[in-house]
Amino acid sequence: ITGMGNINLAAPEDYEALSGKQAALEAQIQDMEKAKEDLRAAIQKINSTTRENFRQTFMEVREHFRRLYGVLFEGGEADLVLQDPDNLLETGIDIVAQPPGKKLQHLSLLSGGEKSLTAIALLFSFFSVRPSPFCLLDEADAALDDANIERFVSLIREFQNKTQFCIISHNKRTMEATEAIYGVTMEEAGVSQVVSIDFNKKKRETP
Repeated sequence: ITGMGNINLAAPEDYEALSGKQAALEAQIQDMEKAKEDLRAAIQKINSTTRENFRQTFMEVREHFRRLYGVLFEGGEADLVLQDPDNLLETGIDIVAQPPGKKLQHLSLLSGGEKSLTAIALLFSFFSVRPSPFCLLDEADAALDDANIERFVSLIREFQNKTQFCIISHNKRTMEATEAIYGVTMEEAGVSQVVSIDFNKKKRETP
């Protein structure tokens, strides 16, 4: 009895307080477990929806890419290939292309002009599935010859009703196809001046 020390007359009250604290902590643990299960269920649903949306979008983009590639190259074949079809959330995508008269090969093996046309075909494939109201193209035509420029311009005209294009270019044929030009000139040495030409306005004013 002596070894047990003094009697704690407040033990019943301490017990009640600790029991209440334990019950509150157990309730919090249950809430956390439920929240974890709800979160896992939400993640599974999101992943499932994401996989389906990705699969659907990929197939649509792939179809348009193969069509537009043939239009820009006037022949040839191209394709988008999933690196890991069983893991759509983390898979990469390979771009393979076969210009007319050449063997099927990876994008990295193409010439500069061929790479540009392939990239343009891919970009407009996305526009075909998810049109964008505005697009900025910075020297996208720099590596294209005159024949390819004509096909590039024709493709832009095909999409201009849905998308407004702002093109940074030094190519005269591309400039001729635009509705307005904005540029910088230097009529006097050391003095830069911004100029703009609205071709639609010029056409309206022409009798």
